[in-house]
Amino acid sequence: MSRTTPEAAAGTDPSSPSAPAHGPSAPESAALGHGLKQRHLSMIALGGVIGAGLFVGSGAGIAAAGPSIVIAYVISGLLVMLVMRMLGEMSAAYPSSGSFSSHAERAIGPWAGFTSGWAFWVMLSTAVGLEGMGAAKIVTGWLPGTPEWMWVALFMAVFTGTNLAAVKNFGEFEFWFAALKVAAIVAFLVLGVLAVAGLLPGGDGAAGSGLSEIMPGGVHGLIVGLLASVFAYGGIESVTVAAAESEDPVRGVASAVRTAMWRIGLFYIGSMAVIVLLVPWNDPALVEKGPYVAALDTLGIPGAGQIMNVVVLVALLSAMNANTYTASRVAFSLVRRGQGPRALGRVHGGVPRAAVLASSAFGFLCVLLSYWRPDDVFAWLLNMIGAVILVVWFFVAVSQLVLRRRLERQEPERITVRMWAFPVLTWVAMAGIVAIFALMLLEAGTRVQVFSTGALTLVLATAGYVRQRRAARAAG
Repeated sequence: MSRTTPEAAAGTDPSSPSAPAHGPSAPESAALGHGLKQRHLSMIALGGVIGAGLFVGSGAGIAAAGPSIVIAYVISGLLVMLVMRMLGEMSAAYPSSGSFSSHAERAIGPWAGFTSGWAFWVMLSTAVGLEGMGAAKIVTGWLPGTPEWMWVALFMAVFTGTNLAAVKNFGEFEFWFAALKVAAIVAFLVLGVLAVAGLLPGGDGAAGSGLSEIMPGGVHGLIVGLLASVFAYGGIESVTVAAAESEDPVRGVASAVRTAMWRIGLFYIGSMAVIVLLVPWNDPALVEKGPYVAALDTLGIPGAGQIMNVVVLVALLSAMNANTYTASRVAFSLVRRGQGPRALGRVHGGVPRAAVLASSAFGFLCVLLSYWRPDDVFAWLLNMIGAVILVVWFFVAVSQLVLRRRLERQEPERITVRMWAFPVLTWVAMAGIVAIFALMLLEAGTRVQVFSTGALTLVLATAGYVRQRRAARAAG
């Protein structure tokens, strides 16, 4: 582990593309590239919110909450909008590949950047392995007899290679992945609206069939749906990481954040509304086939299952690509700020290749654990990352509260994206995050995630604080 650098102590971010190289180990080409164009960022921001959690995982939420799943997505969507606005304000003021981690370090202290950054890295790297396993299951369904591990290894190799190359390659992959996801969900929404309006033959009598009860699961069902919706939004903050390697980071962040509201409203809340209008909430197909397949089956769309399998496969591969990228940049930023093994901070051709390899290797290790120790080690790992996104969001809120006041006093010209109704809505967001933690403690299935994530956070916070104290003594 490397010592804290002078830049980190001063509050600047060496991982910023414009920051100079530092330290004796910094290679000759020490800065990240600027290969992401505005069209890449725009499409990543547009399609990045559409994940497999929306296409598949939302079925369990609908089955528990019924039509009130729309209320759950509205509530969690409002919280995510607040988080994105806060993150956008800080990222426009201080563009950085470390995003919330570097903001937490600047606002609260090195221990906070260490804690939030490495917790997020563990979550993303684990997610890469999980997404690879999900994609492999779909492909082996088409090609029975082929081993899942072979497909996982192939996908991991492809996206590791993509991320080892220039960042524009990641941008091109993600641009087309996002375009396909956006096209699929827009087509679904158009068909759904036509069916609800009675303009499709398959929709006759279907519209409103899911509204026999608004809250069939009562408050408990709404809570389950709310928790499912919160975690479906995970990953939306990654666009602020990518913006740091764009041609115009400030404009890229501002554009992504300002369009977050209608993207969430259209893709998430809109599609949930269409599904509950077309499919009875207690239809087993919502969980067995997935909510989108169930809705398309209701409309009599031929081959709906296979169509959605292709879309979900694209969503999973897109998530693998994006999470490998984001994990490597967060690790790189941490290391360049003196918060990790120095070797991971080396840059070649504008790409932190050691960080990419480390992130991919951790993801593949998680895949191996799913085969070797599925009932204990792997299950523990999944619980450990279960609530990390909420921890990260809380750090975002606290950091924005501190940095906004500091900026207003010292550098008001940096505030180009403003948090709404500051500081009231910042406090509202923090209260909302705490409330979700409290709701998770009420559910047996999520209670263990709170405790496991809490243990991970405590260990990282302790390690970060010890490092911070040692660095302070060394500097003194």
